[in-house]
Amino acid sequence: MSLIVRLEKYCLTPAMSGFEDEMIKKLKADLAAHVDEIRVDVLGNVIATIKGNKSDASELMVFAHTDSLGMIVKKIEENGFIRIERVGGVPERILAASNVVLQATDGKIVNGLIGFVSHHLTPPEDKYKVKPINECYVDIGAKSTQEVADAGVRIGTPVIYRPSFEKLLNNRVAATSIDDRAGCALLVELAIHFKKNRPDITLHLVGTVQEEFNLRGAMVAAQQIKPTAAISIDLVAASDTPDIKDSNSVAVGKGPIVGTYTFHGRGTLNGLIPNPKLLALVDQAALSSKVNLQRHATMGLLTDASYVQLVGDGVACVDLAWPTRYTHSGVESCSLDDLEALRKLLVEVISKFPSQEKFLRG
Repeated sequence: MSLIVRLEKYCLTPAMSGFEDEMIKKLKADLAAHVDEIRVDVLGNVIATIKGNKSDASELMVFAHTDSLGMIVKKIEENGFIRIERVGGVPERILAASNVVLQATDGKIVNGLIGFVSHHLTPPEDKYKVKPINECYVDIGAKSTQEVADAGVRIGTPVIYRPSFEKLLNNRVAATSIDDRAGCALLVELAIHFKKNRPDITLHLVGTVQEEFNLRGAMVAAQQIKPTAAISIDLVAASDTPDIKDSNSVAVGKGPIVGTYTFHGRGTLNGLIPNPKLLALVDQAALSSKVNLQRHATMGLLTDASYVQLVGDGVACVDLAWPTRYTHSGVESCSLDDLEALRKLLVEVISKFPSQEKFLRG
């Protein structure tokens, strides 16, 4: 299966934070034939292991999250309209008139849309206002609470952007949940490669859960694995569109990215400054594999690595990423060339990973 085919399969899979079961099943099935061991823990992390040639070598955890952000049903009104709350960093300014799906109790998908006041009926003073989440509602066509219940929707039902996947020009795609289904697809690519080309180190490929809900899963996986080092595979928001300037220097189509600094700064006061020895290893791998490596230092974002670094006596961490436009919206966009280059870089990093390095500072 090609990278784009697997990416499409994953992007079209509904799997909001806390409800990742379909992605867990698919990722586990895709990894199973290419690893020595695989299991799913209580939280839902998929932990796959390829044993290294050297039994006493370092252990590396490479991970991507299986979940997507979304919303959750918090109230059902008598007239059948459904009130919702955000799960993760859903931007309220793009919600009005969005197509959504609800994952009903029996696994059935229920189609809906987020309502908005028709343009013809909107007073001039409201035409440029953003409706906050507590004013948003989902319309599934129901006329009563009973019809909503009969459809399998109840308080706690997950609501996500309607899954889509489209090819664009220049080997680019536009899809829901590229964050982080592209990372999951790359995990499988790595499993396929290293099953045939066994590394010296032991390699743990992990599909984590609940990243969009305050980064819950990866830390639990790392507590079990106790890796020497860890690499997060996730996206970075690109700043190459006409409406963004000076946020960072990241552009789609110019290769993968290494994170040199992240800090969320909004609610979740965490971030990552990578281990300098691990960062140097990535830089050298980019040179030896002839991959153009972009760099970013960005406020307002973080990944699972921010918490993995705190496990045990500390874990050397670094973020590797691909550039993506329109992040956290219902349609994100990236270049398959960037994903292929990131795959090449990851293969080089893992192949050259020092078997006895402890990444100690000072």
